[in-house]
Amino acid sequence: MMRRRCFLSALGASAALPQVSWAAAGNPEYLAAARHGTDRYMLHGLRADGSSAFIIDLPGRGHAAAAHPHRAEAVAIARRPGTFAFVIDCVSGAVISRLTAPEGRHFYGHGAFTADGATLLLTENDIASGAGRLSLWDVAAGYRRVAELPSGGIGPHEILRRPDGGFAIANGGIRTHPDTGREKLNLDTMAPNLTLLDADFRLERRVELPHALHQNSIRHLAARPDGQIALGLQWNGGNEAVPSVAVVLPDGELQLCEVPDALARRIEGYVGSIAYSGDGTLIAATAPRGNCLMLFDPATGDLAQVEPGIDICGVAATATGLIATQGDGTIRWLPGASRDTLQADLAWDNHLVAIR
Repeated sequence: MMRRRCFLSALGASAALPQVSWAAAGNPEYLAAARHGTDRYMLHGLRADGSSAFIIDLPGRGHAAAAHPHRAEAVAIARRPGTFAFVIDCVSGAVISRLTAPEGRHFYGHGAFTADGATLLLTENDIASGAGRLSLWDVAAGYRRVAELPSGGIGPHEILRRPDGGFAIANGGIRTHPDTGREKLNLDTMAPNLTLLDADFRLERRVELPHALHQNSIRHLAARPDGQIALGLQWNGGNEAVPSVAVVLPDGELQLCEVPDALARRIEGYVGSIAYSGDGTLIAATAPRGNCLMLFDPATGDLAQVEPGIDICGVAATATGLIATQGDGTIRWLPGASRDTLQADLAWDNHLVAIR
């Protein structure tokens, strides 16, 4: 296994490479996949006002994207159990590199770059064992796969670079196999966890849910500058009303955010995305099955507000608030937005990824 400090020494020349900044791509703030019409898929770079700085064709449905921290490159990653990811020059629209999962692996739809932009990390499934893996791709070598690490659990979905340069991995706990599509194979023995790695990929902490919630898959993540992490959960048990959002404090303490039983059942225990507001005073959790977005107080975990939204799923921070995308083509600003935009014949997909 390659240690990060050795790995980075091999990449030392990458910082000297010429870079085309995000300004050259029209200064987009967000990346979002979308379906145009019935069968055309695109990646949008969205400005702060919701307009598209660029629109690039994708070969199939995207899930999330990873934005290079310094130069105008985005990695569009296939939805689970896809095996492809496309590195796109967001100025020219050209495909820089086509990444393929090795035989016996598939991607989970999410990725993240190291803070220096030298390495891309993608979440993967080792199909034979069910173990979660993180693959490392050398950017300077044309996004060549060079190493891998254990994710710390089964079914790693989102990976997030934390403000301190370390990483958070949402190990959802669900084992799947491409031969059975998206069928969940281990509901009785699920054991989701949040795994925290430092910037050198060393294990810092592993946080688990109470055993009574072991079927609550940890799927999506958001981080605040002070180290607090919000978890978006997806329930795989019966018809119980269970928490769908949790907070992990910097010391590792887990706090569950409660919602009224009627709302918990309305959203079917399913959170599609999660984000902190730009000022850090709210947590937004989208619930596309319940056609709403929930706002929580991160200090207390209390539900502060519920906003309606048709198939609302993508959400990210603005300078002080939040921006969200819906399956009907609407872009919304929250809370108390005075404007929404609607793009006809377009359906925004699962996630809205902040570039910076």
